[in-house]
Amino acid sequence: MKDKIIIITGASSGIGKALAFECAGRGAKLCLGARDGEKLTMIRERLKEAGTEVIILKTDVTKKEDCRSLVEAAVSHFGRVDILINNAGISMRALFEEVDLDVIKKVMDTNFWGTVYCTKFSLPYLIRSGGSLVGVSSVAGYKGLPGRAGYSASKFAMQGFLEVIRIENRRKGVHVLIACPGFTASNIRNTALAKDGSQQGESPRDETSMMTAEEVAQHICHAIEKRKHRITLTLQGKMTVWLNKFCPGFMDRLVYNHMAKEPDSPFR
Repeated sequence: MKDKIIIITGASSGIGKALAFECAGRGAKLCLGARDGEKLTMIRERLKEAGTEVIILKTDVTKKEDCRSLVEAAVSHFGRVDILINNAGISMRALFEEVDLDVIKKVMDTNFWGTVYCTKFSLPYLIRSGGSLVGVSSVAGYKGLPGRAGYSASKFAMQGFLEVIRIENRRKGVHVLIACPGFTASNIRNTALAKDGSQQGESPRDETSMMTAEEVAQHICHAIEKRKHRITLTLQGKMTVWLNKFCPGFMDRLVYNHMAKEPDSPFR
């Protein structure tokens, strides 16, 4: 990644923040976008102190023009784009029967449409550089998770979209990576939306034994360098994907029972 120009969305916290520091440690130059401008500024200062060339732009990926501006800022400052990492995302936790439909739309607008917008404006530059397009998806993009209808739908949609981009550009030198972490110790569950659209607050899951955001970032950066098509992280995540291919009915029961054990689970 030495001297590669990398755009990262959702870079103010969690996996996005970890990716910024991991890419910087590998010698990259960064354009970081996120909704939280104050956190972005703090990250920029830390990276600059370590010698990384970095620019930031407050970005809401649900807004098409924000995504256009982020890409244009990278091109204006650095002259090109080598890697786009679509990381920005939100989750939800509610039964579909009870959830406000605006919650589903907000999750889709962020996770799916944010990826579509940023990819649309970056793709001409990625074709030019023979670069990498990355989507930070989830095991929920392979197996529907009860209580996460909008989240699973958005990740299924993201993965289908990225597969099409890979196939359409297979002769143009563009590398497409779909990265699927399992449950990760990050803030995405703390900011997950409840059925009325409010943030749920404390995570319902014990995060002490989960893969850290920094570990996820290392795996993703390695996969980019190796130009892999897909990675699925954690043993639990790999087993979920594998078993769902051959024993989907069994996995339905297993996933239901597993998710029902969460504290204050919306279903039993």
